[in-house]
Amino acid sequence: MAANREQFGSRLGFILAAAGSAVGIGNIVGFPVAATKNGGGAFLLIYALMVALLCLPIMMAEFAVGRTTKKDPLGAFEQLSDNSRGWSIAGFLCLLTPFMIAVFYTVITVWIFGYLYNAFIGNLDKLAQPEYFGEFINNGTIFIHMIIVACIVVAILISGVQKGIERAAKILMPALLFMLVGLMIFVLTLDGAFEGVKYFLIPDIDKIDASVISAALSQAFFSLSLGMGTLITYGSYMSRKTNLPDSAKLVALADTAVAFIAGLLIIPAIFSFNPNTDTEQLSDSSVSLIFNFLPKIFLALETTVGYIGASIVATVFFLLVFFAAITSLVSLVEVPVSGLMGKKSYSRRKSLTILITIIISLSFICATSFGMLDFFTKFLHYAGADKSFFDLVVDIFYDTILPLNGFMVSILVIYRWKKHNFNVEMEHADAPYHGTLLERYVDFSLGTIIPFILAVIFINTVGIKFFGTNLLF
Repeated sequence: MAANREQFGSRLGFILAAAGSAVGIGNIVGFPVAATKNGGGAFLLIYALMVALLCLPIMMAEFAVGRTTKKDPLGAFEQLSDNSRGWSIAGFLCLLTPFMIAVFYTVITVWIFGYLYNAFIGNLDKLAQPEYFGEFINNGTIFIHMIIVACIVVAILISGVQKGIERAAKILMPALLFMLVGLMIFVLTLDGAFEGVKYFLIPDIDKIDASVISAALSQAFFSLSLGMGTLITYGSYMSRKTNLPDSAKLVALADTAVAFIAGLLIIPAIFSFNPNTDTEQLSDSSVSLIFNFLPKIFLALETTVGYIGASIVATVFFLLVFFAAITSLVSLVEVPVSGLMGKKSYSRRKSLTILITIIISLSFICATSFGMLDFFTKFLHYAGADKSFFDLVVDIFYDTILPLNGFMVSILVIYRWKKHNFNVEMEHADAPYHGTLLERYVDFSLGTIIPFILAVIFINTVGIKFFGTNLLF
């Protein structure tokens, strides 16, 4: 199977696809929200340090695991651990995680598509109404939107790595960046926007505390798609001739650049459109900002560019977020598709048909968890509150499991696969990597600092999400 495994056709294609897997709603909206609520420039400074010092080594490890095994996360863990049962379970968890994330991510992508459609047809005033979002997510039309989104994902994935994933990345990622920069330039010309730029770029060191550091680390880890299995899978499609360390750096840089530009779009927009906004009252939820807050500030543009102009700006923004969501969703679905192809020797078409059917079925259930069906709306009770089926999926597979998966990758690479073998893979197309400060730091951090921090984050997240207890702050 390894000999016949598909590969990306070019280094650029790999970088765009890997960056596309990382760039998503968390970059476009989640990062600006986290920055706004955590001191602006202070958060940005800590975020950049976390990406360079903690996240980049994990990304390099995931790429190396994928490329050396030419397998999905389950197959890679089994091969590097000599089919150890414990490591097989860990590999399966790294395979299950993106599958379940794809379930709730599909629902959010459907909502974005619905708002994109309504902004395009001129219903911006309706989107800005406080009650509209609640009505929209409980309207049966979202299931039609879900089928459309599923068809787009299938159309990309059915064509394989080069003709599907790589080709889509080469179109969507430049288009996404073009729209993002264009919208950012427009926002920066508005009155009051410069106050947002200062808040975002000038760090107030006094605002750096334990909570800001924790928020920056969590955002960086989630933003780069670490622990989701996507980077292992995309690494398995990586050519042996590709310089792995430099490619990882470029992917991290591209992902961080998108988050940075998004910050220069959203934060100045908040200060310009609503100067009296209390940043402490902004919801922690990216979903809330996208669907409740931003339509209002887009509608506020009517006084300067007219209703049609405001609708165009809103349409471009939702198209931007939709592209980001699709690139992430494609990579999430590709992981279990790759796993089923490797484990059962199924064709890509058969694997995709089976998995997309299950994902859509579970996404239908998630979509009914907001009042449409009471059983799934109040599915469980924990941490002192009723939780929907959607909440359960997010709490387990997005908020909690990712640090655990990153912890297991670090331990696997350094203590099971051994750092010598890891470094041989890293040096394969990059002899200058041997003996460098980067090599020594990556080896040290993956074996000590990173697994410790991720273990602490995992334990604290379990306490917060399922027992309502913050063990650290």
